[in-house]
Amino acid sequence: MRNSTATIIITSSLLISGFIASQALSSLADHSVASSGSISQSTYTKPITASKAEFGVLRINPKGQGKFTPTTRVVLYKGGKYGWRIQLKDYKGKVTWREVFRLPKAPETWATDDGETLSLSADGVEAVTTRTVFTNDGKIENFWTMVPGDPGGKHQIKVYVDNRLVGSFDFDVISLRN
Repeated sequence: MRNSTATIIITSSLLISGFIASQALSSLADHSVASSGSISQSTYTKPITASKAEFGVLRINPKGQGKFTPTTRVVLYKGGKYGWRIQLKDYKGKVTWREVFRLPKAPETWATDDGETLSLSADGVEAVTTRTVFTNDGKIENFWTMVPGDPGGKHQIKVYVDNRLVGSFDFDVISLRN
């Protein structure tokens, strides 16, 4: 979109010194942007940050209600759930997060729920999941369900919003089988 006031000042600048014209144009541009909002909102929006990030296990009771317990040690068993929750600071609305999940060795299988984007590294030890969600309260989360063939050992999950790291979790998955 063209701003006619800026066009007049640019045209006038031919008659006055370059310094004065550039100062006037700069001042007008600053005022025009502030009053018209012609620059995209993201230019002036503060970055999304986390006020709290935690990792743990999720236990589902017979009524289907989940209880989250923070921990960095996860016992490996079929059907067990572990993952993260992050509270975004002063945020409400649509948000896209990206999770980078690194295992000590490749599992027998990788899978996600329908509609999720999952890409794997060539060696199968790293998965990247991307999801867009709407949050009313700034909370985002993701949980994984253990299946036979999942490896024990040191794991790492990093979570990004707008390519900014908002959570990093190092944890141990402990196999009770030898």
